This record gives sequence, structure tokens and C-alpha cells, in this order.
Amino acid sequence: MVEQQEASEDAVMTRIGQAVMLLHGGDREEARNRFGLLWSELGADGDGLHRCTLAHYMADTQDDPGDELAWDLRALTAAEGLSGERPAEHRDSLAVQALYPSLHLNLAADYLKLQRPDAARIHLHQARGAADRLEDAGSGAPGPYSGYDGGVRAAIERLEERMRGM
Repeated sequence: MVEQQEASEDAVMTRIGQAVMLLHGGDREEARNRFGLLWSELGADGDGLHRCTLAHYMADTQDDPGDELAWDLRALTAAEGLSGERPAEHRDSLAVQALYPSLHLNLAADYLKLQRPDAARIHLHQARGAADRLEDAGSGAPGPYSGYDGGVRAAIERLEERMRGM
């Protein structure tokens, strides 16, 4: 039964990954359609990592900055729910923790687009703190997140630079 559940969860992540490939390939509409279908299949009680990952990428398919913000908030809520539920038990707890810098960075960018610089600064500060906590925990060492970590840190610095004049 456990193996069947794990295979089912892997199938969801595979489908999310396929939609992400469409998004990165430039087919935002098809990616948005697939993410929407998956979101309705997962439902409110779906796996937190799936919901977080899906909402995180669904935000990138949105044309309206308010809709993008709503999806990024859903991603953060799903991550916080998972962290609060069972951080030590969940096999993907490190993956969720590694997402926090990016989740807050996206929220900062969303708020900036919506001309809410104070809210943007709050999330930018949280993104920096989450990135620092990952480094302090040892995840800054070479490993599966090292390239990701460097990219997120560079994006944090770019957004900080943009906001310095505000």
C-alpha cells in the first residue's frame, strides 16, 4: 500500500514536471491548463509538497500580477502547512525548506509589481533570511541545491539592488 502511494505521488510530481517543461518551453497557456487540472485533482487535502510546487509554478503562468500574487501566496501557505504538520517525518522536508527563499523572493517581486514596496521589502528580507538559514544548516555545500541556491541568491541581490532607489 505504501509503495502504491509513493508511486502515485511520483506520478503527480512527474506531471508537474511535464507542465514545468511546457512553461519553460514557452507554452504558458498549456502549462496553466495542466496545472489547473492538477490543482483541482489534488484538492485542499492534497500533499503539501505537491500543492506548494504546483502553486509556485502556476504563479509563473499568470498574466495578471494580482493572480500571480494569489498563487504565490497559495504556495507559501502549502509550504507552511507542510512544515507545521510533520517536518521531521516528511521525506521532502529539505526540499520544502529549500523552496522558502524562492517563495519569499517571488512574493517580493509580486508586491513590487503591484506597487507595494513595503510588503516587497518584508518578503525580500524573509527571502534573504531563509537563504541564510539554509546555508547555516549546511545546504550551501555542493549538492542537489547548490546551483539553485546560487541562482536564488543572485536573484535576491538583483531585486535588492532594484529596490535600493525606492
